[in-house]
Amino acid sequence: MSASLPCAIDVAALHGAVLDWYAVSSRPLPWRDPSCSAWGVLLSEVMSQQTPIARVEPIWRAWMQRWPTPADLARESPGEVVRAWGRLGYPRRALRLHEAATAIAERHDGQVPRDQAELRALPGIGEYTAAAVAAFAYGDRSVVVDTNVRRVQARVVTGRAHASPSMTRAEVALAADLLPDDDEDAAVWNVAVMELGALVCTARSPRCDECPVSARCAWVLGGRPAYDGPPRRGQKWNGTDRQVRGIIVQALRESSGPLPRAALAPGRDEVQVDRCLAGLVEDGLVEPVRDDHFALPGLEEVAG
Repeated sequence: MSASLPCAIDVAALHGAVLDWYAVSSRPLPWRDPSCSAWGVLLSEVMSQQTPIARVEPIWRAWMQRWPTPADLARESPGEVVRAWGRLGYPRRALRLHEAATAIAERHDGQVPRDQAELRALPGIGEYTAAAVAAFAYGDRSVVVDTNVRRVQARVVTGRAHASPSMTRAEVALAADLLPDDDEDAAVWNVAVMELGALVCTARSPRCDECPVSARCAWVLGGRPAYDGPPRRGQKWNGTDRQVRGIIVQALRESSGPLPRAALAPGRDEVQVDRCLAGLVEDGLVEPVRDDHFALPGLEEVAG
């Protein structure tokens, strides 16, 4: 047994309980359908980052209908891609997806690569997304660790209410040690643990009475001790630059053409708006056009 696993844990029983639960309790999400392409899986992973699944699914379906392959998205203008991103948040992800689609079309004959190193070489694709695509699109053995996985591991294995604020090497090593020996089971295990964290072992109100491994959970067996680690700070939203950036992008998204600077975020602090606008231009999300007007990238030719 690995040094990262407590001697008392019955890993085989843990695998069986979680996999059996997932087989009957998982959500029927379209990107989990066996017929879903690797491109569809990649889209779902990028869209789902820090965004609730309920908001992701309708936009994912719209994107897959409109741009069913990377080549289809690569041919679209960046501004139209940002517009189609809707209210998923962090619109830079839309631009990175457009860049990744272009790279896939140019470097990989339009096929999402299977190799994790090649996936990581795509614009905007990090360690987590590469591992997730390898596991969920291709069924390959990989270590997929997100917030839900970290929380389940913290409670079930280490007996803590929450994982540390930032991911540690120990958490990744633990996730690797918890993978089933069978490669196919390992791929399913990754998504099953995520689903358990999303639906049952939630951050604020865990439903331990519905959990398939509550009888084996170190946190439950220890009396559900309160979190005593470093402070876990919630993200502020109102009045932040992120909020103002979102207001500007949404105004341009809803417009049929360029907008004047004064119409981008009326009523907001002028200095903050200028700062956010400059950042959006630098990030490639907004383009300055004629007479102090602004537009989404590639859409400045649309009449206002």
